[in-house]
Amino acid sequence: MAEVKQQSRKKKFIKDFGIYAIGNLGSKLITFLMIPLYTYFVEKPSDYGYFDLCLQVCMLMFPIVTLQLRDGAFRFLLDTQDKLERTRIITFVYRTLGTSIVSTIAFALCLSLFIHIEYLWSTVALLVVLSIYEFLAQISRGLGNNKAFIAVGLIASFGVCLFSLIFVAWFKMGIAGIFLANILARVLSIVVVEYKMKTFSRFFNIKIELKDISKQMLKYSIPLVPVSLCWWLTTTSDRFFVNYFLGLGMTGIYAVAVRFGAVIHTLSNIFLQTWQENAIQQYNSPDRDDYFSKVFNYYIYVLSFTLIAFTFTIKICYGWIVGANYQESLEFLYLINLSTMLFAITVYFELPYQCAKDTKRAIPSIILTAVVNITLNFILTPFLHIYGVILTAIISYLILIIYRWIDTRRYFTLHFNKRTLIPLALTGVGVVPFYLSNNHLIDGLFILVSLILLFFSASPNMRNDILGKIKKKVTPSHRTT
Repeated sequence: MAEVKQQSRKKKFIKDFGIYAIGNLGSKLITFLMIPLYTYFVEKPSDYGYFDLCLQVCMLMFPIVTLQLRDGAFRFLLDTQDKLERTRIITFVYRTLGTSIVSTIAFALCLSLFIHIEYLWSTVALLVVLSIYEFLAQISRGLGNNKAFIAVGLIASFGVCLFSLIFVAWFKMGIAGIFLANILARVLSIVVVEYKMKTFSRFFNIKIELKDISKQMLKYSIPLVPVSLCWWLTTTSDRFFVNYFLGLGMTGIYAVAVRFGAVIHTLSNIFLQTWQENAIQQYNSPDRDDYFSKVFNYYIYVLSFTLIAFTFTIKICYGWIVGANYQESLEFLYLINLSTMLFAITVYFELPYQCAKDTKRAIPSIILTAVVNITLNFILTPFLHIYGVILTAIISYLILIIYRWIDTRRYFTLHFNKRTLIPLALTGVGVVPFYLSNNHLIDGLFILVSLILLFFSASPNMRNDILGKIKKKVTPSHRTT
């Protein structure tokens, strides 16, 4: 019986992971593929650096504008199948978002009367469409409409690619073209998916009573706002320190290197979305600790594999895929990806607070991390330059992992497999060949040796899973006639 349950969990997890991978990989793959285009047609790193700063401002304002109700929408919709309750949830979300968007536009209008900010309205427009886009994606998840969730990501990805080719490559509009491509892509996605789902017409009711649901959702979502702001300070404020101490040109160089880290970030985001749904559903299971621990150890192996294989492969191909003015960014790639991997590990410890609907307990740890991050950036960046920013991120994430590992024991006990030390050690050792070797043959050899060590250090169950997948791929299917 237990074995059947384990198989059922595994199949569901893999199925959900595949769904969320399709929904996320399209947008992130396009972002990755746009790097050669943007670095070729936006010749000045300072221009690309300015766009990246505007994008990070959007990320800063996002939790304030949305009140993190996108997370609340998914969490509460997942708990109910009742149409009336879903109507209350979605109506409250849309009404709140509408009010917030109007307030944001009014604030931007007042600001523009006193201060001239280049691309202010482009940034506001991007913020508005991103907010609606993210709400629609999370609502589709909460309603169990996986096709719509996938469509949201794929249409936006197609749009970014198409509009970037038109406005950046063809009309050579520079960062104005990048803004326009990203805005129109989200608008296209919102219009098409809403036309198919009809979420607004099906679930929005202006006359419905919202008092109880509004209190519940705000109690859940409001604590996530300071958490998200502190996350922004921890993960994104680095661009502003680079700009302040080193200038817009170096900000553009740094932004390109960070874009490659988006691959590992995407993996963590797919995992978070998959794990979010499965962890909530399995939170009250009697074997919760064993299940949560098994997933965590698997996750470390996947992250280590991705970091080593992807980063060294990109190193080999870097001269072909990045514009000449941005080649300097290669030297920061491995350490940035290492810090991104540590960030991805912290993602695992985000879910216990959501499972228990105890989101306010996530606040102290992230505030501490943000304070450490800001302090170290001020201390290290002037002396170590970009390496100071990267080292700050690594230290900050390590502190957060240790804090939350201890704090989340109130929700479950995590069993760390000693075998998992091997992939962690390999990611640390990888710094040496990445920076000391200029021979692509040695780089390829390190990838091969690392993958062999990762395979043989895995648990027997994990190896059997891997071999089983390979066998299915290799063995031809036989049809009976």
